[in-house]
Order: sequence, then C-alpha cells, then structure tokens
Amino acid sequence: PSSPLSPLTTTSNILRNIHGGIGNSSFGRVVRHHAAAPSNDSTRSEEDSNKSEFRCSKITPPSFDDPDSIARRRLVLSLLSSASLASSFGGNASADASTTIITQPPATLATTKSPIRVIKPPLDTRSYSALTLSNGLEVLLVSDPTSTTGAAAMNVHVGATSDPLEVPGLAHFCEHMLFLGTETYPGEDSFSTFMSANGGTNNAYTDSERTVYYYEINASDADAKFSESLSRFGSFFACPLFTEGATGRELNAIDSEHSKNLQNDVFRLYQLEKARVSEDHPFSKFFTGNKSTLLEGTKRQNIDLRQQLVKFYESYYSANQMSLAVVAPQPLDKLEKFVVEGFGTIPNRDIAAPKERWAFDVPPYGGNMGSKSLLPAEKSIMEIVPIQELRQVTVTWPITFESKQEREAFRLNKPDYFVSSLLGHEGVGSLLSYMKGRGWANSLGASDNANLSDFVTFEVTVELTNKGLDAIDDVCMTIFSYVDMMRRTAIPDYVFDENLQLDELQWRYTTKGQPGGYAQGLAVSMDEYPPSLYVAGPRRLALRETEETLLSSDDPRMSFKTKGQRDILKDSCSDLVRRLTVDNSFLTVFSKTFEGKTSRTEKWYGTNYNVRDIPVSTLTRWRNAVPAASIGLEYPRKNVFIPSEAGLRVKKKPTKKNGGGDTTRALTFEEKLAPIPPPTVIRDDGDEGRWTVHFKQDDRFGKPKAFMIFQLLTGELYSSPAKASLAMLYQQCAADKLNEYTYDARLADLSYDLQVMPRGVRLTFGGYNDKLKAFASYVTSKLARDLDDVLPSGEEDFERYKDNLLRALSAFKVKEPYAHAIYYSSLTQQPRNFQYTNEQLVTALKETSLPELVGYVKTLWAAGKGEALIQGNYDKKEALDIVNTIDKTISFNTISSDQYPARNKGLPLPISAPGDKPTRLSISEPNPSNNNAASTITLQCLGTSEKDHVLVEILGIIIKEPFYDDLRTKQQLGYIVSSGVKAVDQTRSLNVIVQSNVVPAEKITSSMMNFLDTVSDKLLAPLTSVDIELYVKGLVDSRLEPDKQLAIEVTRNWSEIASGRFQYDRLKAEVAALLTIRKEDIVDYWDLLYKKERRILVSEIVPQIGPTSKKPELSSGYSGGVPSSVLGINDIDQLRASGEDSRQNM
Repeated sequence: PSSPLSPLTTTSNILRNIHGGIGNSSFGRVVRHHAAAPSNDSTRSEEDSNKSEFRCSKITPPSFDDPDSIARRRLVLSLLSSASLASSFGGNASADASTTIITQPPATLATTKSPIRVIKPPLDTRSYSALTLSNGLEVLLVSDPTSTTGAAAMNVHVGATSDPLEVPGLAHFCEHMLFLGTETYPGEDSFSTFMSANGGTNNAYTDSERTVYYYEINASDADAKFSESLSRFGSFFACPLFTEGATGRELNAIDSEHSKNLQNDVFRLYQLEKARVSEDHPFSKFFTGNKSTLLEGTKRQNIDLRQQLVKFYESYYSANQMSLAVVAPQPLDKLEKFVVEGFGTIPNRDIAAPKERWAFDVPPYGGNMGSKSLLPAEKSIMEIVPIQELRQVTVTWPITFESKQEREAFRLNKPDYFVSSLLGHEGVGSLLSYMKGRGWANSLGASDNANLSDFVTFEVTVELTNKGLDAIDDVCMTIFSYVDMMRRTAIPDYVFDENLQLDELQWRYTTKGQPGGYAQGLAVSMDEYPPSLYVAGPRRLALRETEETLLSSDDPRMSFKTKGQRDILKDSCSDLVRRLTVDNSFLTVFSKTFEGKTSRTEKWYGTNYNVRDIPVSTLTRWRNAVPAASIGLEYPRKNVFIPSEAGLRVKKKPTKKNGGGDTTRALTFEEKLAPIPPPTVIRDDGDEGRWTVHFKQDDRFGKPKAFMIFQLLTGELYSSPAKASLAMLYQQCAADKLNEYTYDARLADLSYDLQVMPRGVRLTFGGYNDKLKAFASYVTSKLARDLDDVLPSGEEDFERYKDNLLRALSAFKVKEPYAHAIYYSSLTQQPRNFQYTNEQLVTALKETSLPELVGYVKTLWAAGKGEALIQGNYDKKEALDIVNTIDKTISFNTISSDQYPARNKGLPLPISAPGDKPTRLSISEPNPSNNNAASTITLQCLGTSEKDHVLVEILGIIIKEPFYDDLRTKQQLGYIVSSGVKAVDQTRSLNVIVQSNVVPAEKITSSMMNFLDTVSDKLLAPLTSVDIELYVKGLVDSRLEPDKQLAIEVTRNWSEIASGRFQYDRLKAEVAALLTIRKEDIVDYWDLLYKKERRILVSEIVPQIGPTSKKPELSSGYSGGVPSSVLGINDIDQLRASGEDSRQNM
C-alpha cells in the first residue's frame, strides 16, 4: 500500500506525480510550515520552490527515490501526451517516424531586450535574458551550458474560465487539439514522434486562467534538433489544423479523462467548491468537458464544434497574451535566433487579457452583492459523502480583491504564507497540538486554495478522529479562537524574522533541477511578476523593500533591510486576518456517516451531499470564541534548529577532479566517464561484529549538508502480516508522538525517516549538518530507549492510530483500475514475505492489540547487524563519532552471519510455450462504481548483466510512442495508455498498460497482444544504425548527467550498499554496454523475451459496471507450474509460491 498516513483532501493536495490536465493552480512558494515531506535533499531544487504546495500535517517519510520530484499545487485532471503515466514505469520516450513538412519562410522579427536584470540565486551560474518579440510575445531565455537537455514552456493567458457558456470544456479540448497537427507539421503524431525519437517528453494542462504547454528534449551537441523542436512547438500557436478527423477522435480522450476522474474525491470536491461561487462568475463553470458537453450538447444546440475550436483559438491565442520560457545549453544569442524563427509567426491579435472581461467587475461570491450561486457559501455547511474513508472539516474564507493593485500587493507580500505558518504550525501551543490533546484531530493544514485574479480562498483543513467528527462545532471554535488571538495580539516580530531566515537559507542553496520543470514554472511566473522577479518572485519573501521599490539583490538576507520592510508584511497579514471572520466563512465536511442521509446529487460527478445554513446559535458561539490563552493556544516558540552562520561552513571545497567545481560549462564525454570516488569503509567490525560503516566526505556539491543512514539488519520484524501491521503502527505512532519536536526541525530543513522493512529497521537523517547530529541523537534516543514517549498513551490513542491505518488501507479499493492491474502484476513478482497483500494487512491490523504493539517495539532494536552510510559535510572523525553515539543509544546485541535476513530476489514468472497463451490474471474491480476496465502486460527479463538491462530499456523506448499512437490515438481504446520498464532487484520487466471505459478488459488485452505481435516486423526490422544511435545516445546522456544534488548520489550509493552489490560505477558500466549495442542484439533480445522464453503475465481488472466481461472467478484451482487456465485473485498466493520454488532451483 501507499503511505499509511491519510493526507488531507483539498483541491491543492492533488495527484502530485501526474502531469497535465485541467485545474486551478497557483505557482507560489513552497509552504514549508505545513509539514509535507521534507525534500530528499534539504537543499530545494528550483522546481520544488516554484510551486506552492498544500502541506498536510503528517510527515511523509523522505524517500530517496526521486530527489527532483515536483510537488504541484494545482488541480490536475489530465494525462495528455506521450509522457502520460511515465512516472508509473520510468521509461524514456523514443520512436522514429518520417514527417511531411511544409516549408515556411523564416521569421525576421526584431526583438526588444529588457534592460532589467533578472534576480537569481547565488549558486545559479546560468545566463538570463528577458525580451519581447515584435509580435508582442514575452520571452525569457536561460542559457545553461552544463545541461544536456533543453526545454520550452508556453503559457497562453487563457483558461477554462473563458469557455463559452454553451460549450463547457472547450479550452481544455483546445489544449488537446494543438498537439494533433499544424500547417507546418501536419501529421497528428508528428510532434510526439519527434519528441520520442530525440529522448523528449511533452505535456500540457489547462488552468482557470492559463493553458501551459511544455516539453523537454535532448539538446547537447544538437543545435539543429533543438531548433527544430522550437519550430514544431511554435507552430502549435501559429497554425494549428483542428482537423475534422482529429476533433472527432479526441472527444473520446476527453470523455475517458472525465470518466477516470468520476471516482476521485478531489475532482468531486472541486466541482462542489465551484458551485458555491456566483453563477455569474466564470470560475463556477464545469472545466473538464466530456462528450455530453462537447458532442451531444453542441449537436443539440446546432453548434459546429470544430468552428467553435477555431473561434476560441482565434479569439484568445494571441502573441501578446503569451509568455515563453526556454532553458537550454545553447548561448543566449543562438537561443534568441531559434525563438525568433520558431515563434515570430504567431499572430498578434492585440487582444486584452481575457480576465479583463470579468475580474473585479463580477463578484465571485454572492453575499449582499445581488448575485447568486448554485449553492450557498458564507455561513453554510456542506456535508459530502466521499468515495474514500475520509473524515475532515475545512473552514474556508474567500478573500476578494477590489483592484489589480490590491491583488498585486497580496502576491508580493504573501500574507497567506505567514498566516498559514501560524495556523498550520504543529509545535507546542499550536491548533494541532490542542486538538490532538482533545482527541479530535490527526492532522491539520492551512493554505490558500482557489487562486484567481480577483479572489483567493484561504482554508484550514482538519483531518478528524471519530471523536472530532462529533465535535465539529468545537473544532471550528478552536480555529476561530486562534484567529481571534492573531487579530487581538500582534504577531511577534520573530515570526517574520525566522520565516525570512529560513526562506533565504533555501534561496542561498537553491540548486538546479531539470530544465523542463524550471521552464514550466518560469512561464507561469512571467505572467505574475515583473521581469526582475521572474525567478525570485515565487521563491522569496519580502519582495518589496519599501512601498514603492521592489527587491533588487541576489544576495541572501538574514534580516529585513529596515523595520519598515517588516512592517509592510505585518500590515498585510493584519489585513488578511481581519478578513478571517465567522461571517465570511463556510464549512465543508467529508464523512461516510452522511451516506444515505443526503438529499442532493452534484450534476457532473454524481456526488451525494447536503448543504444547510449554520445555526445562528453556533455562529454566535464562534463569534465569542473562548480566549486562545485559556485553552493553551499560543504563537510558536523560537526555532532552535535554524543553523548558525558558523555552522554553514563547508569543510571541503568541490574539485573538478571529483566531479564538482566548474559549473559554468558542459563536461566533456571523457570527463563524464571519469569515475566518481565511492564511499570507503571506515569501520568494519566483521561479519559477527556490530557495524560496517561507509563514509564519504562531500567534495562535489559544496553545501553544508549531510545524510546519515543507519540500518539494523534482522529478519524477524516483518516475518508475518501481523508483524508488518505492527511495524506500520509503530511508524505512525513514532512520527505522531515526535511531531511537536521534529516540526521546527523540518522547517529548518532537517528531516528524519523511520522504516521497518523485511530486512530490518532503517533510520535516515538529512539536512544542514550544523545541528544534524544533535537532532539525530535525540530522535534515535526516543525511538530506541524512551519507548513510552513514542507509543500510544492508552487504548483510545491506540484505536486512533489503528483507525488511521485501516482507513488508509481501505483507500486501495478506490484507486484507479490501472493501478490495481499494476499492483497485482507487481505482487506476483515479489516474495510473499517481502510484500503482503492489502487484504492480509487489513485482517492482521484488525486483530492487533496495544500489548502486542508494546511487546513488538521492545524487540525492535534488540539485536541485529548494523550498516551505516555517512555522507556529506562531515570529516571521518566526526562520522565515527556520530556512529558511536548512535551505537550507544541503540545498544543492540549482535547476531551471527547466518542470521542475516535474505535479500529480495524478484520471482520469475511462468514460461509459456511459443503459440500458447501467457499467464493471465482476471480480477474484479473492487470499486463497484468505477466503470473502467484495465489490463497490463508484463514481459519479464531475468538477465542480470548490464547489457540485459540496457537492451530492455532500448526496447521500451522503441515501443513507447508507436504503442501510444496505435492504442490511444488511432484505436481510441482509452485515455490512459502507457508503456515502460520496471525493476525488481536485478530483474527487469517491459510493461504496457491501457485503461478504458469503452471496451472490456479482454479486448484491451487482445489489442495489446496484437500490437506486440507486430513489434518484430514493424518496429525492429526497419531499424537503421542512425535510429539505434539516437536511442543509445539518449540513454547514455541520462546516465552521464551529472548529479544535481547530494541526495541523488547518496541514494545511488546506499542502493549499492543495501543490495550488497557495491557496484558504485554501475551507470558507467551500463554506458559501456550501451556503446556495444547493435541491431542484431535488439532483435535477438526481443525474440528471447517474446518468442522463446516468454515470461509473460497479463493482469486484467474487470469492472462490475460499464464495459464488463464475464465475472472473474476467485480461483481456477491452480496448484503450481504453468497455469492452464485464467487465474483468479485467490490463485496469486500459489503463483508466488511457485515463483519462490523456481527461484530456489535457479
């Protein structure tokens, strides 16, 4: 299962790893103080800091899986383009196809360069140039000679709020259509094929007031290709075709997208939130669109849909209402030439911004303004039946603006950031601390949500216990008590000072991320900030030095320039707090207890709900809320974890020899191949001894950061579903009990992670090394010694944690069918004692008792073999001292080497003979209301050599785009269509997946198998040496891409240590293997996988409604070996047992 901690469900805590779509987003800053996962490296990357994020109060353990991951704060409703679901499989897109090109004369337009310097972080060595093309297009060029990829993002300043009333979803549909052919490049798959052939990805999303398109492509030593990519991208906006054929087919994709979201609480809530907005305000519209609005609705009104698309494009897609950001390795003058040629032909229709038609003129909320909404807002409560087992209440305040100047001041001053840092704090005296003490809450978060030109909504969301659900009035009164304290008692100066210090600390050490994410954020920032603040605007606080002047320096600040500068922020916060009144608020409650008790059904998603006025007596009680001090509420205490200036000293400067140093130029191929010094063993107590300690002092990144990983190897902690459920309970209890202490540490970018796993227990610490040792020592002491401090205080406390986990596990049932298909496929390849089923964990958890948990935790640290990695800004002596401190704290008994737990070895799938059907699972979709079918096919490779692994990846690249084009674009089987490569230990698997609401599961499977049958003749036989060189180059470039953060290197090093391989140069060994690949290698390997060995598994999910197949049997009676019939869900255990037997005999 996913993380056992229940996230708060709001429209700003949404589908964070899915690209594309439609939504209401605001690219602001990371709201650190609401305690989402600390970044894997406590130095934030620019993509992270470019998007503001709703932070829920439960800590999500920091994983080293994706150090450059992007936390997106927007409502995402789309998986558009060939990049869809790439995160599920991790494959690189690539394919090859010829394209008919209509040649146009190059643009020869003049440009106007801005004389204003773009403020950038101190460590940013890139060059920036802001300019305006003569057609009015605003452009920001960023030259990064060290990058191997280039990216571009176009922000068109029109979104779903501009949909015609007669055609809901038109802006979103237009976004889809721009990818499907232009006058210059007419092929529907021309752009995606070009992207795939050059190692690229692309996507787009439609927001309330903007539509953003973006891509990233291999660009080092490839000026012609990058120039062509810009030309192709520019033609989207200059001359899209909107062909009749593509228009008709893409309707199916829009409808499948909407169908995918019908069972998602986030989208259901989002539409109900919009129903509280005035019907005269464009935010109240249905943004996504479906066949009902785009096909049936237009036919009924005698509207020509294609003509509407063209009209929409010609009305709103104008160069003077667009912002383009380009990040690439080429120099600025060359990038300027490429941009002029690629985007100079976009027409300038000289239109006003679409928001001018309604912003500040149409009140978003009714009140006494004379407008009306579908549902009441202020002083009302909405009670919603969720799909998941959610229990939460949200208090919402609409913050409306009367003018552009007022809106601009709010954006520059960011009062919501400071106010949410107080309401969302989790330390002593906080709202959350008090509510937990009363047994009302599990977690709490505060943030803005809807974010438009003329209003934002500010929210406090509380994830409730059963007791809290019965005490909603008291929960809300406590919130109003805290707000009243902020209104009556000035926010202390140190709150502003510390937020500035922490923010500027992040600015000081901001590191480069991937060009794609950076370009995307910049394109949005260009629409919100003046040129000098394109980079700094979303990333820094106190953007005004005085009321009249803006921030002008790159230098990090440790204090406000003047008292007046701080006072600007204090006044802005006071103004926001004055608006957070009882009479200006409304409530939203999620609970399954409303099931069968509602009287309303939402039109688009079928959500059952009630809405009613809050009783006058309740409002009066809230207006006269008890004084905050009387119930122990207070402002946060000063943060003791903020590092000192002396503690930020770097002990060893980066050197070019070790892969650090010069960041102003691209490394040569030979320099990239140079070995990076691996960690060394600085303590080895032998196989029967206590510790093996690996250490590396950082000499590459030059930041005052470090990571410590300690693992106690033991095989008993996860040996049964009962013990696994106890491990989950312990992790949750410990995180919750330590939260008041660790919260301030997390604000100061210190993180910790506790994981109990099949091979033992692991503790990970990271962040600024100044106070990291003391932090790690305290946390370890609590976890290993002071057990009463991290265990439930009694039965009621225990039941609260147990309830949290059971509800989190129950969320599995309402995941999308494609996720269920992937889950069951993956399960068959994992040993039974390394991954227990969701059902096993639920059953075990229900039977767990508090005495069992106490007994389990007492044995947790009792005995084992210690492994550690210390890496970063420490020297050897300090590293050994840290290990000694942790060793004395844990004080475990040693074990013999024959007691070491076994390592995870992926299970082999059954072999099917040529001509026979592969092993097939058919399982009923557990959510009876989801009408989507799904199927995934897995081709398993057991080869362990570098050549085996890279050949699977090359095949994945070759297949990816043609598979998407055939099943998604041509056959229109569904919206979710993807392929890629996954790894389990040393095994690799090639996977293809489709989810559909129009055909049954067996049809999906047969269509995918038909495609795979053609791979050899259609895709491999025509391969040329040039094709293969392109595929190889993309994979080589990705492996030789220099690490951008310490966490990436630590991740890789720990992976080698934990696996026992110690192949620190694995990526370079794979590069050597890649350089030997020939066409016959690829053809032979496909024959081995698909025709000879044929370790193939089909995993089908059959819906209970919609395109149903025959209801799957629970079991076929399978008893081992190669299955002779379709397997059911109850056969999976035996299939895994057979895999374990096969693995032993290998």
